[in-house]
Amino acid sequence: MGRRSRSPKGFKDVNGILLLNKPLGISSNKALQAVRNIFKANKAGHTGSLDPLATGMLPVCFGEATKYSGYLLDSSKSYRAICRLGVTTTTGDAEGDVVSEKPVNVSTESLDQAIAKFIGKIQQTPPMYSAVKHKGERLYNLARQGIEVERKSREIEIFKLEVIAFDNDQLELDIHCSKGTYIRTLAEDIGNDLGCGAYLTSLVRTAVQPFWDAKTFTLDELRTISDGEDQQLSDCLLPIESALTDWPLVELTPDMSFYILQGQAVQVPKSPTQGLVRLVDETRGFIGLGQIQSDGRVAPKRMMRDI
Repeated sequence: MGRRSRSPKGFKDVNGILLLNKPLGISSNKALQAVRNIFKANKAGHTGSLDPLATGMLPVCFGEATKYSGYLLDSSKSYRAICRLGVTTTTGDAEGDVVSEKPVNVSTESLDQAIAKFIGKIQQTPPMYSAVKHKGERLYNLARQGIEVERKSREIEIFKLEVIAFDNDQLELDIHCSKGTYIRTLAEDIGNDLGCGAYLTSLVRTAVQPFWDAKTFTLDELRTISDGEDQQLSDCLLPIESALTDWPLVELTPDMSFYILQGQAVQVPKSPTQGLVRLVDETRGFIGLGQIQSDGRVAPKRMMRDI
């Protein structure tokens, strides 16, 4: 999750999830600090960086929501990417220097064949310009010093890879992928398979699971809203449990909740037989995440404090 700093005077407890539409040209951490200042929130963190040249959905967790940010980090994402064929750069995107240029002789048929190779579970090597660490050092720091090191490939999964538009050297893609997928590298790998090379010219993150059709807010919109009532700004926040809707719901009686909140496992009739579950008290609402034990009881996994 993104870094948090000590709260300035006048900041307050804020709880919930904001879906920020990150603007072009700033880092995810700078966007996070801007949002935190707008909300005057004591505690906030983002859930998965976007490069400065990328825009789109960046979930920001406030307060108690930060306890569940890891689940958003692990979730799948969707992107709209534009690639330029026939050119490669040092960074795999428009920030880098041009390394090579080749003519583009790509037919629709050959493009479809290349795209098909990247759907499903594949191995991908992280780019040098990434936050992956090598012997304690971020790869992008080594890359800026002109140092290239061997990187281990990782298994990722491309659930969907569709061509939206293809015109000469411009290729637009709709992508749904697992966590840890580098779209810059995907663009380069497709270009290499086509024999002409490619780099990423534009990237928009369109969704983060489970927020498929949710509204996002720009920084300008939030600043305008913040000039009004505090409640108007609060209305931009989603409830914490909205990040956890992929897990089954288990309803607890007040007695069950009492023991769960004391750290004890309880027997809940008709609960799932395994995995994580959302815990909802019939009077208090969402109280946290539980884990089904081997004996069928529900144990506390990540619990809310009273807010």
